[in-house]
Amino acid sequence: MTLFLAVVLGAFLFVLHRLFLKPRRAEAWVAERFVATDYGLPPREALDARRAGPPAPTHRAEERQAVADAAWGGDWTSAARYVRAAGEDWDERWGRLELLQHVAQEDDAWLDAWRAAEPGDCDAATLHASLMVHRAWEIRGSGYAHEVLSSDMDRFRAMLPAAIEEARQAALLDPANPGPWVVMVTAARGAQYRPAQFKPLWDELTARAPHHYEGHWQALQYWCAKWFGSDRRMMRFARQAVRKAPPGSPLAGIYLHALGELRARSGADRLPATPLARIMLQQVAASFERVAPDDERLPALRHLLADAMLRSLMYGPALEQFRRIGPWCGAQPWRKDGEPVLAFERARGTAAKLSGARPVPTPRTHGIGH
Repeated sequence: MTLFLAVVLGAFLFVLHRLFLKPRRAEAWVAERFVATDYGLPPREALDARRAGPPAPTHRAEERQAVADAAWGGDWTSAARYVRAAGEDWDERWGRLELLQHVAQEDDAWLDAWRAAEPGDCDAATLHASLMVHRAWEIRGSGYAHEVLSSDMDRFRAMLPAAIEEARQAALLDPANPGPWVVMVTAARGAQYRPAQFKPLWDELTARAPHHYEGHWQALQYWCAKWFGSDRRMMRFARQAVRKAPPGSPLAGIYLHALGELRARSGADRLPATPLARIMLQQVAASFERVAPDDERLPALRHLLADAMLRSLMYGPALEQFRRIGPWCGAQPWRKDGEPVLAFERARGTAAKLSGARPVPTPRTHGIGH
């Protein structure tokens, strides 16, 4: 029995050292001795907390601004052309609709004119339905149900059936377009759809766009424990997203959002470091290697991946992600305490120290402007 207790105590002390003592010592080392350039990382003075990644190319930003300005000026035709130019790249098409939704939040007179001029246009109808869902959520807010005023909750739930019906009518205008079904999947949890009601919506969406990123993100929300699923159901859905992510799609990033939900519910600072968890994060990283470097969703996802790897004690792979991230640190994991530069520096320094990487104190050039 004495030998058994000694083994148990030894294992406990090993885990304690790995989970708590080593990271604390690493934090002290980061504060006093960490030199980022010795590990292939941009220097601290180059860190930029304004964004998660490099700004959009000038031509892309100018195009978006021109579409918004034209819409606010009463010209809906530019918006219509902008959406249609995406063709059947359904992720891109949805991203353009989301931009137009932001434009319509400030002034939607141009959208009313578009719908009046082209009542048979699926994009215009989908955009209107999506705007209805967004406005309903604005009334409800992002808090848990018990935190929302009953009057606001009643208004919220009264608005969603009309938005779903609007989306159903939009779906009839272009049966191949998954956009209306994304709207319905988004509205389903607020409308209190049970799984038997949700599944047909999901089936219709994935029949048209099996790897739709926003559709999967909204479905993940439906399957999380605070709505109509559970931690287990949510994680199963997220793992499926990783496995079916096609080359070039950031769909595997859905798994990182699921980890965020899991951590928020548990309140735990660390994530599971099980073999399955490590394998999934490795698969996410491998999937990201096939995503176009200029995909604007990728930088924010890399931050989530680096954070998840760090919390899963995968220090070497986390360090590699920090190298790929570069100087940009204005992302979700580092912003929550109001000091993103400090949090980012601590995180990447911890990865460098605990990865066992050997410092190489040589001058390096970092393409900060690229």
